[in-house]
Amino acid sequence: MVNLEWYRTFKAIYKTGTLTGAADALFISQPGVSLHLSSLEAYVGYKLFDRTGRKMIPTERGKVLFNAVFEPLAKLEDVEKNFQKSTEKLTPTISVGMCFETFQTTLEQYVSTLPFNLIICFGEYPEMLDQLDKGILDLIITPKKGVSPNILHEAFSSEQIILVGGKYIDTESFKKVVKKGTEHAEEWLKQEKWYGTTGDMEHLFQFWILNFRHKPNFRPNYIVPNLNSIIRCLKGGTGLAVVPDFLCRNEIESGEIKLIWEGEKKLKNTLYFGCRKNTNYPTEIDHIKGLFRQVMK
Repeated sequence: MVNLEWYRTFKAIYKTGTLTGAADALFISQPGVSLHLSSLEAYVGYKLFDRTGRKMIPTERGKVLFNAVFEPLAKLEDVEKNFQKSTEKLTPTISVGMCFETFQTTLEQYVSTLPFNLIICFGEYPEMLDQLDKGILDLIITPKKGVSPNILHEAFSSEQIILVGGKYIDTESFKKVVKKGTEHAEEWLKQEKWYGTTGDMEHLFQFWILNFRHKPNFRPNYIVPNLNSIIRCLKGGTGLAVVPDFLCRNEIESGEIKLIWEGEKKLKNTLYFGCRKNTNYPTEIDHIKGLFRQVMK
C-alpha cells in the first residue's frame, strides 16, 4: 500500500526543486526525503525526476502525477490545519553526531527535556564530518577539525587521555618503576591485564606512541563494547585502560577506580562543535551547545 507521506514528499520536491529544499520544508532529513522518493518511484514503476546537478527536474510522468495528486493533497492539508490546534507548530528535527560514550556521559540525561525532535548518530569522525558537510547531520561533537569551507568549528572543551586502573592496582609499585625510566614503566604495564574496545584503539595508540615512541606490542586481554563498559569493568578492582578523563572523573574522585599515570607527556585533545555555516536550526543547535558547556565546564 502506498504511504501518503511519499506523496507529500513528492510534492515538496516538485515545489522546491531540490532534496534539501524538500527536507527543510518538511522538517525531515535529506536521507528521509530520498527514501520516500525512491519508494514512490518503485511503487509507481517509473522515474519521477531527472537529477541534473543539484536540481530535480520532473519527468513527463512526474508532471502527470503531480497534476493528479496536487488537489487531493491540498484538500487533505486543509483538513489537517482545521483539526489541529491553531497554536501548534511543526517541530524541527535535529540530527547530531558524536561518539557513543560522549552521548551517554553528556546529552543522554537531557534528551527528555528537549523542546525539539532529536536524532543521535554514532560513527567515526571522518564519516560524521562528511555527513555534516552533506547536510545529513546538523551538529557534531569531534576532537578533529575538517577542511570543508562550509563547516564552522568552535572549540568548547578539552579532554586528557589518561591511564586508569582498578582500585586494587599497586600504584606505589608503579611510581617506583616510572622513576627508573619509561622502558621499565612499559614492561611493568605489559604485565598487567588490559581492557580494550571493539571499536578503534586510537586512545591507547596515541598514548603509547607519545610516551614510549612506538605502538603497543600487545593486545588487550578483555574486549568490551565501549569505553563506558571499560569504566564499569574496572570497578571490579583490577586491570588497566587508557581513556578520556571526563568519562571517569566521578569514579576517580569516589575511589572506585584509580588514576595510574598521566604519562611522561600529557596527551590532550580539544573538543569542537562542528556545524554548517548556513544552518536552518541555529536556536536548537545553540540549545544543545549550552547543555554540553554545562556538563563539561
